[in-house]
Amino acid sequence: MTDPDRIWSEASVRLRAEIGDGPFSSYIAPSAVRLDNAGGLILVTPTAYARDWVRKNALRRMNELWLGLDGLSRRLEVRCRAEVGSAPPASAVLSGAGAGNVLDAAPRLAAFAAAPQAAPISADGARAVRAAGLQDRLTFDSFVEGQGNAFALAIAKQVASWADGHFNPVFFCGPYGYGKTHLLNAIAWEAQRLRPEAKVVYLTAERFLSTFVKAMQDRSTAAFKESLRSADMLLLDDVQFVGGKTSTQEELLSTLTALIEDGKRIVFSADRAPMALTEVEPRLRSHLAAGLTCPVEAGDRELKIAVAQNRLKALSALGVVQGEANPEVLAQLVDRTPGSMRELEGAVNTLAAAAGSRLSSVSVDEASILLGAALRGGPERRITVDEIQKTVADHFNMKQADLLSERRTRAVARPRQIAMYLCKQHTTRSYPDIGRRFGGRDHTTVLHGVRKIEELMPQDDQIARDVEALTRKLRG
Repeated sequence: MTDPDRIWSEASVRLRAEIGDGPFSSYIAPSAVRLDNAGGLILVTPTAYARDWVRKNALRRMNELWLGLDGLSRRLEVRCRAEVGSAPPASAVLSGAGAGNVLDAAPRLAAFAAAPQAAPISADGARAVRAAGLQDRLTFDSFVEGQGNAFALAIAKQVASWADGHFNPVFFCGPYGYGKTHLLNAIAWEAQRLRPEAKVVYLTAERFLSTFVKAMQDRSTAAFKESLRSADMLLLDDVQFVGGKTSTQEELLSTLTALIEDGKRIVFSADRAPMALTEVEPRLRSHLAAGLTCPVEAGDRELKIAVAQNRLKALSALGVVQGEANPEVLAQLVDRTPGSMRELEGAVNTLAAAAGSRLSSVSVDEASILLGAALRGGPERRITVDEIQKTVADHFNMKQADLLSERRTRAVARPRQIAMYLCKQHTTRSYPDIGRRFGGRDHTTVLHGVRKIEELMPQDDQIARDVEALTRKLRG
């Protein structure tokens, strides 16, 4: 019979492509195929909400793939963890028709997207991680450390260890797709492993919003508040999305205040620093910024290659690929995927699915053919420091040379700081590198300029409008 790992690797690629990366990562990747007491196959989702979503949107297609590839005419049922408790994992697909054959290697429906899991956590409702979409593969073991995220990783491990003398709240900020969600997931898993009796709550801002709105509609806001305020650790991902929603911001502020007063741990993430969240009301911004703001910077080329290698290693452990990729192939893949780490992992997945056991023999030219549309468009347009300087100079009716000069008058200093802020937001340049491009300035000068603009944007409407207009120009 065909290798079951390879069958489900192929099936997962098709499923992800059909239902989309977001739903797949949220509802399918955290789920596992297990055996019930009668020997039947069940897909176990982390929550009842995920179970209902799968039943409504994906179960029929999943069974079509299973029946077409398994050959044993078995169907999948779907249940949540609370319903199945400690059901044994399905460790393999039966390799023949004989009744004596046993299961040997785990057919995870999400095998292609998964990586080594964290240490097991009790499935008991009072002890399990309270999460919708918390992903097994996003642990500290699978996080790749680099120059841009080393500080953030150290802080995340400190938070997860329940260490005394912690900052509260901890706020991770940085570009989309560079590891903030990974860090929050890793904190949740490790914190729950170290304190199984603790209540760890992980929510995306979208989930927070939808749950709060439903609670208001059902007149059950008291229960909603209690579910959050009884947490020992609350992690809220992509908090920028609560901006502009007055009642939700008020509830988040009340929850934040209550948890801090009770000495509970709080972790947030957003695409910008707290004081740059201009759509969030000032009191909430102030509370978000009151602890430790920890930047997660865009990865350099070396880190991206390490991420690609790490992803291939995880896929190799799952039997998706064999051998190691040619370094030149990885270098091309990284150079042709200049976006976020998520986009890079998607390109690696595509290469792995296409190459399989031939990975080590794939050449640079063959990789380009195998990847096809994933790289066909070539590198996307990158915003450069020089382009930012020219755009800012034109906007303020000044010369580009003025931004690089020693002049410190307000008419020059403020546009220079705005240009530095935009460089940090839209390029992967480090603070020292940006400083060198602005007339050889020290990295502390750049850091001061970036923070000054972040501080002024919520207070000065004109600066906020200038930054917004310049951002639109740079993005075309």
